[in-house]
Amino acid sequence: MSAIITLSLCGDVMLGRGIDQILPHPGDPALREAYVSSARTYVALAESVNGPIPQPADYAYVWGDALAEWRRLAPDARIVNLETGITTSRDYAPKGIHYKMNPRNIACLTAAGIDCCALANNHVLDFGARG
Repeated sequence: MSAIITLSLCGDVMLGRGIDQILPHPGDPALREAYVSSARTYVALAESVNGPIPQPADYAYVWGDALAEWRRLAPDARIVNLETGITTSRDYAPKGIHYKMNPRNIACLTAAGIDCCALANNHVLDFGARG
């Protein structure tokens, strides 16, 4: 008899560019984008559409309704594609979009019960090998 294993696979989890700014330990908001120079701009844009965002927000806040869905499904493993470097490095790679989250905000991953973060994506080296 074989056991059934339930996996939750989630792509493109991005915890930078505004998300990091509302967490208890906001990182450097500087961006190197052609149209936005501060991640705080993304927070302001979200608030202009959706109303005030708690700051600092609880680590679970950024997951919204996903937490209830994960509780309902009770997967054996929660696996996400983490599209965000977890670093304090300021060594931007020569590209247009960079994602990073302050390492002191890592609890937002544990608040969601994430078991595994895949890092094989186009943002893993946004802040170089050190980042």
